[in-house]
Amino acid sequence: MITNKTIAFIGAGSMAEAMISGILRSNKVPAAHIIACNKYNSERRTYLENTYNIKTSPLEELNYSEIDLFILAMKPKDAAESLSNLKDKVQPHQVVGSVLAGISTTFMEEHLPSNQPVIRIMPNTSSMVEESATALTAGKHTKMDDVLEVKELLESMGKVFLIEEDQMDIFTGIAGSGPAYFYYLMEHMEEAGTAEGMDSELVRKIIAQTLLGAAKMIMNSEEGPGALRENVTSPNGTTAAGLAALKNNGGGNAIAQAVNSASKRSKEISDELKNVLVTS
Repeated sequence: MITNKTIAFIGAGSMAEAMISGILRSNKVPAAHIIACNKYNSERRTYLENTYNIKTSPLEELNYSEIDLFILAMKPKDAAESLSNLKDKVQPHQVVGSVLAGISTTFMEEHLPSNQPVIRIMPNTSSMVEESATALTAGKHTKMDDVLEVKELLESMGKVFLIEEDQMDIFTGIAGSGPAYFYYLMEHMEEAGTAEGMDSELVRKIIAQTLLGAAKMIMNSEEGPGALRENVTSPNGTTAAGLAALKNNGGGNAIAQAVNSASKRSKEISDELKNVLVTS
């Protein structure tokens, strides 16, 4: 049962906080079973402890033996050092997960003890409101029971998608980085509204509701986004004019380039980390 597991976040930044917040909202894991660790930032640990009533610990004081699931949530550049630190401490029954862009299950397996169960996780920051789109892929030594328990945990933060390892980079480009794309779009829509005299808070709520409604239409429809777009586009109407402007200004290409660039960077990070670990 996931409720009986103890989870340690190695790293206490924004992604760890987003996941902790989502997990606690679901009441699937008690706060006393969650530990957030970092090396030096005691103020950050104090904040998380006071805000969420979880346990915190300096990394060097963590009791590794009591942990069921480790979640690597530090900066990617520190992943090699963290894996090296775990290698001499992790036990065969413990699962090591990573939410770091570019860290593959193979990378973890190569630098942890033989047959160590590992899981790669890619959530997004919408986990704070239990609406994350989270990808999950398991290493070759990970038991199905472990996969299902981690999946249950992640479902407390939103929807979970089981995908292949080689799809993780493009998933990162779509969903891992995706919220930022929508925020960027909303920023510019808000600017257009306020330029015409609308109150910024009001226009922000209108944009958010519009985005929410469009998302629900997609979720509840058997039609794809192209068909839904055509359904709401009258010839020579306002929507047609707006879509024409998007096309003429490269809107579609910009979106595709954003996804592909983030996916490419995820792959680059993976290659960079391999080089770091080899030379360290």
